[in-house]
Amino acid sequence: MIRPAPLVVLLGMAALIAPPVLAADTPEQQQLKQLQQQIDQMRQDYEARLKALEARVRQAEAAASGAAFATSPAAAATSPAAAARPSAASTAAVAAAPSTPAAAETVPAPLAAAISPMAANAFNPAISLILTASYASLSQDPGSYRFNGFLTGAEIGPGVKGFSLGESELTISATVDPWFFGSLSVALAADNGASVEEAFLQTTALPAGLGLKAGRFLSSIGYLNDKHAHTWDFIDQPLVYQAFLEGQLRQDGLQLRALLPTDQYVELGGSIGAAGPFPSGGSTGNQPGTATVFAHTGGDVGVSHSWRAGLSYLWAKSNDRESWDVDASGNSVTQLFSGNTRMLIVDGVWKWAPNGNAQRTSLTLQGEYMHRDESGSLTYDSAGVALADSFSAVQSGWYAQAVYKFLPEWRVGLRYDRLNIGNVDAAANNGSLFLPDYSPTRSTLMLDWTPSEYSRVRLQYANDRARYGLSDNQFIVQYQLSLGAHGAHGF
Repeated sequence: MIRPAPLVVLLGMAALIAPPVLAADTPEQQQLKQLQQQIDQMRQDYEARLKALEARVRQAEAAASGAAFATSPAAAATSPAAAARPSAASTAAVAAAPSTPAAAETVPAPLAAAISPMAANAFNPAISLILTASYASLSQDPGSYRFNGFLTGAEIGPGVKGFSLGESELTISATVDPWFFGSLSVALAADNGASVEEAFLQTTALPAGLGLKAGRFLSSIGYLNDKHAHTWDFIDQPLVYQAFLEGQLRQDGLQLRALLPTDQYVELGGSIGAAGPFPSGGSTGNQPGTATVFAHTGGDVGVSHSWRAGLSYLWAKSNDRESWDVDASGNSVTQLFSGNTRMLIVDGVWKWAPNGNAQRTSLTLQGEYMHRDESGSLTYDSAGVALADSFSAVQSGWYAQAVYKFLPEWRVGLRYDRLNIGNVDAAANNGSLFLPDYSPTRSTLMLDWTPSEYSRVRLQYANDRARYGLSDNQFIVQYQLSLGAHGAHGF
């Protein structure tokens, strides 16, 4: 409980013992009255502030108690509903950091990143730096990596051979007042370049379970899309994410989410964003370039199991969106696509830990399916013959993975992913494009060692058959270090 300061007590006593005015007010008495009124107003303002601070302390204590339960070993694998329930109280305060990454899987990003206003460094933002580097041994040239027959962006493939600094991430975030949370994440690339990965504000006190995010953010479609790279179970994204979303969908716009007041966790949401990031492209003027809607639900099954499932829809408009491929003769060409992209995503996750205790052992099964329909026009070899004609493609892809923790610091994972070439019709460009009847696949095995929540070393092997007629054996060793604030991860 916060107690009034001695100054306020003295001021109150002075006001009580001040002599009453019995005769006509003299100028001195009028001045005394004004001073008394000012003292009364100061006392009322101070008492109001005390009450507000006491309420915030009670909220912080309640949130800390609830978050501590959510991040306890017994709840680590069994609380998807609590993991995604943002509220004014929960985003205003954060429980202490969990002891292991496994015990940190049920807190939403704003709660995990925010610093309680009543903490030791009150009103200072939380600063986090993720350092990543790797060594890759690849049997094929990564410069020739292509998904033949798929219109893709630039961010595909396993990266470069040999040593690589990788992409580090600097994040600054804080709850700025009772109404807003803000976060900035900057990706630092090995070529000394920097890009803004996320920069958004998020409301923390809207009624009826609503939450509004504005700025640049990772969209909440699917399961993996809104998770930062250092929280992935494998070094790289599944093939379907690389081919259809250029890794992840980022939007510059608005996202609204609503957590329904039901016993079972149910979340609905949607977003609109500007054109530019793949799978959109080019300019659409004042009109949005991307729009999404999504629904997530989940719950617990007994004390050892929990699950989450989702359904998402993405619409994107492109105007001369670039993609890179090879022609029928094997030459690299640049193509321009103008039209609409429509994508349906189905995702599901199942987690198990004996009696809900994920400290020593746990198992996570996860998968996503994406169906993409693109229609419009395609300009083949825009720097050369620039032949434009109609284009349509109905394609799909999916991945399935299992990650098993067999010791407190050790995990092993297996992932299989596949792209389906589907039906592609480029009209007059059919004869020029390389459109093999081939569906890219990849099998990946992972082993990682996590001695603490701040460090991880990972070994990964993949047999990558994404390129027609080529098998790429990929061995990658990666380390990750977390410096500064380290919030809990989402379910």
